[in-house]
Amino acid sequence: MVTLLTHHSAFLSPAQPTIYSPSLTKTPTFHHKTRFSLTSPHSPTSQQPATAALQTFWQWLSDQGVVSEKSPVRPGTVPEGLGLIAQRDIGRNEVVLEIPKKHWISPDAVAASEIGSACGGLKPWVSVSLFLIREKLNEHSTWRPYLDLLPHSTNSTIYWSEEELAELRGSQLLSMTLSVKEYLHREFTIVQEEILSNHKNLFPSTITFDDFFWAFGILRSRAFSRLRGQNLVLIPMADLINHSPDITTEDYAYEIKEAGFFSRDILFSLRSPVSVKAGFQVLIQYDLSKSNAELALDYGFIENNSARNSYTLTLQMSESDTFFEDKLDIAETNGLGETAEFNIVLGNPLPPAMLPYLRLVALGGTDVFLLEALFRNTVWGHLELPVSHANEELICRVVRDACKSALSGYQTTIEEDEKLKGADLNARLEIAVEIRLGEKKVLHQIDNTFQKRESELDELEYYQERRLKDLGLVGEQGEIIFWESK
Repeated sequence: MVTLLTHHSAFLSPAQPTIYSPSLTKTPTFHHKTRFSLTSPHSPTSQQPATAALQTFWQWLSDQGVVSEKSPVRPGTVPEGLGLIAQRDIGRNEVVLEIPKKHWISPDAVAASEIGSACGGLKPWVSVSLFLIREKLNEHSTWRPYLDLLPHSTNSTIYWSEEELAELRGSQLLSMTLSVKEYLHREFTIVQEEILSNHKNLFPSTITFDDFFWAFGILRSRAFSRLRGQNLVLIPMADLINHSPDITTEDYAYEIKEAGFFSRDILFSLRSPVSVKAGFQVLIQYDLSKSNAELALDYGFIENNSARNSYTLTLQMSESDTFFEDKLDIAETNGLGETAEFNIVLGNPLPPAMLPYLRLVALGGTDVFLLEALFRNTVWGHLELPVSHANEELICRVVRDACKSALSGYQTTIEEDEKLKGADLNARLEIAVEIRLGEKKVLHQIDNTFQKRESELDELEYYQERRLKDLGLVGEQGEIIFWESK
């Protein structure tokens, strides 16, 4: 049985911040586009669609006037599985595909369907999932040509076996993956009790958790979001567009627009962000902000890009802290809260708010005067600089202990993973090695940052010294100036 290793730090007093990995009960956020990538081979568990299925799909779209032989792109088989192939030379930012709203699978489509009344109060992704499952189980569904192209699974970590997930032991990606699975079990239980059992006439076929899990995976990997007035939309053919790490802009890739001056219909418009020669794939950038862990979770691939490697430190105030309310008020005034997550990227400095937040949470002893109302409007500025030797020493120790604890949860060292990178690995093991290697490198980077800071504690300038200088009571050599009365 795969077990999740969460990382906790032990502290000596209520004034010390708690550092831990993301909670298992956190509701996952949807970030969607599609399932394939140039950075990863096609999933061995995915189904390579037959040429006949592609032809049927193309004919289905042609019959509805969505595409024609003159269309700039056509679906085809590519190294990643399926993709959009340019039928002629395509210019930068040129529209390659437009799909009318009536051909989308969206919450609006669900609301207008036979199951709309039963799904009205559900989360949008749940209602779309039920619609997708119901259509899949219906042999005569009008969506059959599209449904026949959808894979049974991808290389997303949600589909990994326990043995495969064991390769992620100690990683935050494992925590994220198990969190998603637990969340899905809870949601399916609700769906069974509130929808399926009460509307058997609408859902005559038995719907299992595996069906629900499949639909979630399809939405997670293929649905478009961040659309004007629309969220969580499956768009046949458009969702075949693949990702390229070489495209570093998300501009002009897709948008919602009106069909014309005399039409009330709206279209999903897909553009090519770069010029493409005939016979080559049209590609886009899925999301520049995603980490490799998020790419692996959503789509089942990663990039060979250090900027995609990150680790999230979650800091939390203790409610038993005598000054909890004051600290919380200061944190909220500065856009943070009782819990704060800081994403540290390999090769990048610490997030600007991380040190001030750490110093705030760790304030204790003689430093608590900064929590007085007199300082409320200026305290964050003081926290952006070292407060005291004791406060700075404490945050260094706490963070370094958390890093050591996290690193102890991995089964391999950085050196061992570096050697594995050169081996002949399958797609999933390659993802696991790169993810845990990237996380460990970031943890070492964080530890080194605070180790260096720890070695400089005696050289740092703290609040009292800065205050004395402001008052003109410290000389150029740091000596205290005593004024004598004449």
